Parts: sequence; structure tokens; C-alpha cells
Amino acid sequence: MKKTILGAALVVATMGAPTSPFIQSAYADGHSCGTVSITEMDWASAQVVTAVATFLMQQGYGCDVQKVPSSTVPALTSLAETGEPDILTEVWANSTPAYEGLLDEGKLVELTNVLSDGGIEAWWIPAYLAESNPELTTMEGILANPAAVGGKFHDCPSGWACDIINNNNLKALDVESQGLERFQHGSGETLQTSIASAYADKAPWFGYYWAPTAVLGKYPMVQVQVGEYDAEAHTCNGDADCANPTFSAYPKAKVVTAVSGAFMEREPAIAELLKNVAFTNAQMGDVLAWRLDNNASNEEAAVYFLSTYPEVWGNWLSDGAKEKLAALL
Repeated sequence: MKKTILGAALVVATMGAPTSPFIQSAYADGHSCGTVSITEMDWASAQVVTAVATFLMQQGYGCDVQKVPSSTVPALTSLAETGEPDILTEVWANSTPAYEGLLDEGKLVELTNVLSDGGIEAWWIPAYLAESNPELTTMEGILANPAAVGGKFHDCPSGWACDIINNNNLKALDVESQGLERFQHGSGETLQTSIASAYADKAPWFGYYWAPTAVLGKYPMVQVQVGEYDAEAHTCNGDADCANPTFSAYPKAKVVTAVSGAFMEREPAIAELLKNVAFTNAQMGDVLAWRLDNNASNEEAAVYFLSTYPEVWGNWLSDGAKEKLAALL
């Protein structure tokens, strides 16, 4: 029965915005939601957030939603220079130096902590490697024997905020002279695949990853002890031109949905909706693991969430939108 519901809802999800004038009149004052642009970041949890928000905006509020493939730094740069896109999903604010300045200028408005438990960014090794070589659970242990982790640090792709931060942290530790090579992946998918491949072969692996993700749910990893968080050093490390990189651990991440200042005035009802759209790490981990195990699309993952957690998203909506979506799911 659940499979039937998922299938029917997925057909609706892929149809785009409804065209009936009745459905488009979702606001209390009778006017319709217009065209809305929203980021589709290049990592899985953000794509699920975008897919869920898109479904709700289209089917509940009649918006014409345009997804904008992007990542954190390009999206913030575009918003600062052009005011677009309207909505930025899953901005890891602590890792994005430009974020606070855009808030201060009023170009960006923070709506909510979209990952309500916060996000975790860290350096990890597989649990089986930590069990066989417990000394590798510290940075000192890894640098004493980099061959034991494969001689590589698996880093995130160019354009991600962690790209710049990790690179400066690695410079601060001078890892290259100690036999540890920075290996930068071309996409989030290849970074994910490298962990799966390591697990399949029980091979050494050391690198950056974050939670919540399906990968850390599916493949147990141990966080490497790297030292304390230093706010000043972390801020500098987020700048590609940081003059004096100094090592700092990542803080517990504040992960938000933010919109342009102009969007707040143009689409206040959608802003109210987005203030409510938030996921616990357990909910997001469940959705991502389901998506991975079923080789599902982002739209299918969104429908899985909406079908599995109606008590959660039901409270996000206006009464009119809730009535429309109740007929679909």
C-alpha cells in the first residue's frame, strides 16, 4: 500500500506546479505564488531539502519553482551580486565567511536551522581501521605513520567551503612534508564512493566527511581527534588567501535555510513555510539511507519523507496548503 502511495505521489511530484487557478490561489489574500528560484546544492542532504521544499511550494502553494544547481560559495556570490537565487538551502554558516557579512548588509535573511540538531564536519577513519590501529584515531598517530591510512587525505571538491578550510588546515600541519598527500575528489559522489570502496576491501582511508549523511549511517566511521576549535583560526582558514593558516577543528555546524532580502518582501507566505521546514539528523539520516539503498531519485526521497513523516511536515503548512496536500499524500 505504501508503495502505491509513493508511486502516485511521485507522479504528482514530477508534474511540476499545478495549473488550476483554484490551486494557484493559495494565499489568504487570494494572490498566487510567483516564480521562485531555489538552490540545488551538490550534496545529498541539501538535495533532499530542496526536493521536499519544491514539492510543498508547487503542490501546496502553486509556485513555479526553478531549481538552480550550485554549491555554497557560488550561490552566496551570485546572491551578493545579482540577488539570485531566492532561496539557499542547507548553508553551513560556520564554514562560510561571507555569510555573516551578507546578513549584516540585509542581502540575506536567515529563516531557520534546517538541520535542527546541527551538522558535524570532521576528519574520519573507518571503524575497522580504528579497531585494528587505535593510534590512528589521533592526528599525531596518523602523521607518525601516514602509510597506515593509505598516505592520502580524501578531501571535498572544489567550490565547497570545506575545500578551502581543509586545505589551510593541511598547510598548517605541513602534512605534505610528512608523507600525507591531499587527494581532492571531483564530486561528492566520488568522495562517497571512496568510502564505500574502502569498506568493501577493508582498505585504509582517511579524510573529510560530514553528518547527517547516508554514508556515515551505512559505514561506521570514527572521528579523528585533531585538537580544539579556534574561532579566529577557523575564520582565517575559510579564506583562500589566509596569510597564516593555523589549525582549528570544525565547530558544530549551524546549518540554515536563508533567502534574499527581496524574496522576504515578495513571497512572505513561502518564507513562513520555509521557517518551519527542518529535519532532525535521525530523520535526514533515515531518508538518505533509504535513498541510497533504493537507488532513488531526490524526488522519490522527498515523497518517502512526506509519506513517512506526515506528523512532522503537516505542521509546517498553512491550512489551505495542508488541505491540498492531504488530497495527494
